[in-house]
Amino acid sequence: MKVGRKRIEKMIAQIDAICKNARKLEKQYGTALTRMHPALRKGAINLLHYLALRAQDIRALQDKLGFLGVSRLGRAESHVMASLLAVREILSRFAKLKPPDNATPIVSFKQGKKLLRSNTNALLGKKLKGSKARIMVTLSNEAAADKALVQDLVAAGMSCARINCAHDDEAVWRAMIANVKRAKRKTGRNCKICMDLGGPKLRTGALRPGPQVLHLQPQRDWYGHVISPARVWLAAAGVQPPSAADAFFPVSTAGFEHIEKGGKIRFTDARGKRCTLVIGERQAGGRWASCYDSAYVTPGTELYRDNQNAVVARVGELPAVEQCLMLKIGDTLVLHADPTPGEPAHYDENGELLRPAHIACTLPAVFRNVKPGEPILFDDGKIEGIIRSAAEDALQVEITYAKEEGAKLRVDKGINLPESELKLTGLTDKDQRDLQFATKHADLVSLSFVNGPQDVMALLRALKRLRAKLGLIVKIETQRGFRNLPAILLAAMRNHPVGVMIARGDLAIEAGWRNLAGLQEEILWLCEAAHLPIIWATQVLETLAKKGIPSRAEISDAAMAQQAECVMLNKGPHILQTVRMLDDILKSMEEYHQKKAPMLPPLKAAGELSFKRKKR
Repeated sequence: MKVGRKRIEKMIAQIDAICKNARKLEKQYGTALTRMHPALRKGAINLLHYLALRAQDIRALQDKLGFLGVSRLGRAESHVMASLLAVREILSRFAKLKPPDNATPIVSFKQGKKLLRSNTNALLGKKLKGSKARIMVTLSNEAAADKALVQDLVAAGMSCARINCAHDDEAVWRAMIANVKRAKRKTGRNCKICMDLGGPKLRTGALRPGPQVLHLQPQRDWYGHVISPARVWLAAAGVQPPSAADAFFPVSTAGFEHIEKGGKIRFTDARGKRCTLVIGERQAGGRWASCYDSAYVTPGTELYRDNQNAVVARVGELPAVEQCLMLKIGDTLVLHADPTPGEPAHYDENGELLRPAHIACTLPAVFRNVKPGEPILFDDGKIEGIIRSAAEDALQVEITYAKEEGAKLRVDKGINLPESELKLTGLTDKDQRDLQFATKHADLVSLSFVNGPQDVMALLRALKRLRAKLGLIVKIETQRGFRNLPAILLAAMRNHPVGVMIARGDLAIEAGWRNLAGLQEEILWLCEAAHLPIIWATQVLETLAKKGIPSRAEISDAAMAQQAECVMLNKGPHILQTVRMLDDILKSMEEYHQKKAPMLPPLKAAGELSFKRKKR
């Protein structure tokens, strides 16, 4: 395609304007740039240049550059000024104009990649031999006791162990960390330890406890025949039942001492049904039994030896059944500041509503920031509603989305207010305590629900008070956090090393699933411009981790994660298998992509083609 000189001159003028704006923005942030960590200052300047490039729509310019076979600036993130000046010089030569005497760009093409690699190594350690990307794994409390599991995870490719401070306690965390350090010594592999501060999480409060009743359910075939009895653990109250137990009867075991294996114990359940326990083998601290009957057991249930009337034992206190609120479209839910346990809706004998369902909120301070008409979501978006009235002590919510048969809202489920301007900043008291622990035991700390630079500065001030140096990961999981990302990055870059986690679960709920793909692309672009590593998180191979079989969509999603420097996996019973599969997927994708840039290895589908001339 022939392009006239005047058109090329217009393109040059547009590039010159972008360069001018980039330098102007750099000058505007001159004082702030002096506060950046020296290792990240070039990245901060390049980020400002990238913001100037993306401040306007350059798609028409990109099309024209593409027609000329020139770089379309679509891969300029890590070296913005170098890309602009290189394109300008080529255009000048096309138009037979004298190229300007450009100063050397602050970040060259090679330096951009090198700086990102250096910052990634500083935060997450060098890549394990033979691995493409780092893999972060959220440890379950099982990792505190199972040394072999942790060692296998490190050997399989785990390069960072994540401890969620929202769960367990310091004793469990210490045991996890000790097992990670042991695994590092045994395998000779590096594995960073990251502690995730919970942040100011909005969650549902307590519910009034249900009855103390235990339901024994043997497994049955299609015809109702028992194929596997319920396994019951008989032990004193306070003894931890084995994981294989289906139920635990807290009882005095003295009465079972002389009962041989195969002996029978009878009892009458809460319905008056006669049931039988078959006594099994002894195990440290207790005794096994099998129940072939469906039974409802309550505290005080008397256990008798078969054919005898003497009571062998009485069942002690049982945990209360966990209640839930069943909500349907059109229902009213009251969310209140008072920590009074919640209850389901109450109706009279004619089905007329006497009192709507109600539940407490863990952070009622947000009530003053919400307005009627704003949306509210519960439990990862499984339940949606509209706020109909708002006061400082309660919100009245109309349910607008739930499953047709109703959705269950339980204790400690997430609450999202995606369109409300919440004034939640700084570290919670628990965050402050957890941070003290992290400074002594961890390599990295991640900050949840970062909404603006003030949240980052609060953490940096806390680290300064503790005279601690830790790697920092900022988690982007709200709309406000996304909108303020450039300012958040510039605040975080006062610390070194630093990285960004795309917490896709909460971000999708806040911004809407249809918008997630675009948002995560923009986060990838901005972080590459700043030369900061990305951790790709939430629901990566989640079905595989939980059920042992991945979905087709999960495989494609995991392949997309190759654009990030690290991929995070959540805990699950099949986590070891999941780490191995993710490592294989990332290795297989390495030849096809480098960050966003597609690579072009020989097509496997073209293997049968021959380029030799056929003889006639």
